Amino acid sequence: MGARDWVVGIEQAWDRVKLRRAGDRTPDDFRIEAYGGHGGAEEGVVVRGRALDDPVPSEAVAGEGVRASTRRTLRHFVTDELPGVPVRVSVAGATVEATTDAEGYFLVRLRPDAGTLTAPRTTGTVELADSYRGLTEPHRATFDVFVPPAEARFGVISDVDDTILETGVQRVARMVKQTVTGSALTRTSFAGAPELYRDLAAGGNPFFYVSSSPWNLFPFLVAFLRHQDFPRGPILLRDLLGTSAGREAKAVRLHEILDLHPQLRFVLMGDSGEHDPQIYADLVRAYPGRVLAVYIREVRLDPGDGRVEEVSSAWAEDVPFVLAADSDTMRRHAASIGLL
Repeated sequence: MGARDWVVGIEQAWDRVKLRRAGDRTPDDFRIEAYGGHGGAEEGVVVRGRALDDPVPSEAVAGEGVRASTRRTLRHFVTDELPGVPVRVSVAGATVEATTDAEGYFLVRLRPDAGTLTAPRTTGTVELADSYRGLTEPHRATFDVFVPPAEARFGVISDVDDTILETGVQRVARMVKQTVTGSALTRTSFAGAPELYRDLAAGGNPFFYVSSSPWNLFPFLVAFLRHQDFPRGPILLRDLLGTSAGREAKAVRLHEILDLHPQLRFVLMGDSGEHDPQIYADLVRAYPGRVLAVYIREVRLDPGDGRVEEVSSAWAEDVPFVLAADSDTMRRHAASIGLL
């Protein structure tokens, strides 16, 4: 049994203890955290969310101290998820019911009637579908479903950590410190990244943010993207430890995007710190003709380790593969092939 298996086993045991303690007790701070959705009239819409018994997290305030930021971050991770919650999700006249899994997650697919979805966003709702541990009020939450407009020339799929958000994932201690003590107002993006992304989004080109960060950081990432003025778009994360609907592998979420938006070709943005080059190479081969370019931000501590070069040297696709240390290099290449 590997280390991760031990951690998952411990988490599952702790969840069972919490469930036994809770029994049929009415949740004190019941809420449905809607992660939003994306899709279109042709292939339908996917919506995700989670049921929790936690207060709504506070938002970062300018000038606040490290203690306040740390306390907020820890609250994101110390969650009391609620399994077995009946939820009802509605988007553009289509409705579906589901039940949250062992980690409190739900994932639903809807197929609204043609012409009912509005681009670039359609508002949806999720609510309690039936009584739950003494709760009878709907506890309704709203969310955005991102719908690419007809005039979009292409879509952009972007990683987050070390692609737009300076994380230093290869320096583990530094990464943990920044994650715990920073806020959406103090964390920084790479120079030129917000401007490049806004220019790529011009004309209605949609953005999709896909990361291996945990769903616990969803509120932080929404606030970070807004504060840095990145284009809005669905944020697809994962449950790091669980075995539930929240733990889809990154490749699964990438396939979901391309399958839900068959009318779009895509630009892929990632970094050299982990597995983006290989994941994107596999995606290019799985969807011939659907990828316009691949951009990889160089963030390795040892650029000579050969991991990215192993992918690029075997690159036989008719798709530009650009390894760049800065946003300006990416911008110049994007302009040269007509993306800007």
